[in-house]
Amino acid sequence: MNSNSSRRSALKNIVGGTAVAFSPMAFSEVFAANEKALGADLNGKINHSVCRWCYAKTPLEDLCKAAVAMGIKSIELQGPEEWPILKKYGLTCAMPWGAGKGINDGFNDLKLHDELVKSYEEIFPKLKEAGLDKVICFSGNRRGMSDEQGLENCAIGLKRLMPSAEKYGITVTMELLNSKVNHKDYMCDTTKWGIALCDKVGSDRFKLLYDIYHMQIMEGDVIATIKKSHKYFSHYHTGGVPGRAEIDDTQELNYPAIMRAIVETGYKGFVGQEFVPKRPDALASLKQGVTICDIA
Repeated sequence: MNSNSSRRSALKNIVGGTAVAFSPMAFSEVFAANEKALGADLNGKINHSVCRWCYAKTPLEDLCKAAVAMGIKSIELQGPEEWPILKKYGLTCAMPWGAGKGINDGFNDLKLHDELVKSYEEIFPKLKEAGLDKVICFSGNRRGMSDEQGLENCAIGLKRLMPSAEKYGITVTMELLNSKVNHKDYMCDTTKWGIALCDKVGSDRFKLLYDIYHMQIMEGDVIATIKKSHKYFSHYHTGGVPGRAEIDDTQELNYPAIMRAIVETGYKGFVGQEFVPKRPDALASLKQGVTICDIA
């Protein structure tokens, strides 16, 4: 993210096109029918996804066409209005959104629990009907609250959600974000805190989104963390450090090595490209990122 507000704005404002009505066929069926074509030129060890907000200037249907051509299987951080457009192109949405109040206002605020629980319980059946099995959530900002109190508050709210999440088979996934550069005051800003919350919630339907960019900024030790703690992670995001630019040799992370570590854990989910292209040809940068992560 180039600023503290860029992704918050994107999550609220990106619509990406005119909604298309759902047909009875779920995402999973459409995706399965197109999977061979989508991955035809790739090695297949990584399921590639891309975060929509990073390509806000590209019309959604154009991004869908480009994704299919590159072998990307998912465009994520999309709500129900956009899911039918992805489905039209045989793509899935590996990490949907469409519930909650955004990054700053999350489960660490007891006053928001009724509203948050209601919004997530309303989207669970929509996710299930669409053949999707995850949804993103956030801790919220500290605002002077101790990490211990925030942990307790988040667990109270999330435990209310787990019976419904388990009923519909939806993994509620809290994103780990850095509080040094992009999201000042965000509470779920270390793997240790996120794991403590997972243990406190005590359900396989609550896990973490391990954002490699954010955790490199906060704590480093990315590969060792993935190897040690992968059972807590339901999804991964990329991004170049420093600056969240392209993930090539202009920055400090070795993404082929990181992807190998992820594969070695037995992970079968998606890796979402979430860097912000700095070069004029944003889609060329996206293709480069996929190629870098497409380990043999």
